[in-house]
Amino acid sequence: MDYEPSTALVVVDVQNDFADLAGSLSVAGGGAVVEAVNTQVAQAVSAGALVVYTQDWHPPSTPHFAKDGGIWPVHCVADSWGAELHPRLTVAGPIVHKGVSGEDGYSGFTCRDPRTGETSPTDLEVVLLEHGIRRVVVVGLATDYCVLATALDAITLGFETAVLRDAVAAVELRPGDGDRALAAMALA
Repeated sequence: MDYEPSTALVVVDVQNDFADLAGSLSVAGGGAVVEAVNTQVAQAVSAGALVVYTQDWHPPSTPHFAKDGGIWPVHCVADSWGAELHPRLTVAGPIVHKGVSGEDGYSGFTCRDPRTGETSPTDLEVVLLEHGIRRVVVVGLATDYCVLATALDAITLGFETAVLRDAVAAVELRPGDGDRALAAMALA
């Protein structure tokens, strides 16, 4: 990938609960994604590009979790081991929290109230615009949820967008979800 100062590498949710085998929502291949992302971080930093990270940062109870009516196991609870960025991940830029008030935090750009469907912005777009970013490269976890939502929102917001296949992995609630997500992003 070619990076330049008007490009940002957006690292989506490379957190213990997703990237570590002991995580509550461990993604197959999540550990390998850490190394692929680190390669991209090194390339971006050496080219003077911005690197920004998203991080699920949920309260202990939220309609996002199965125990509270959602579909997901409890994961990435604020200030917990599971919410921490993976210890092998190279962190070289700002972090944007999402899902902090119990919203579904799929996209790095927006959160959605699971009851009303209302969306609200995160700080990601502001960070990108403050740095003069025109193009984003999206990597991280998981292809079929947070990577997909982040990439689609980036496109909607007018950013030239690329997703690196070798630096993402899917949850695969249903077989083929990852491939369908990649196809949807390519179509967009």
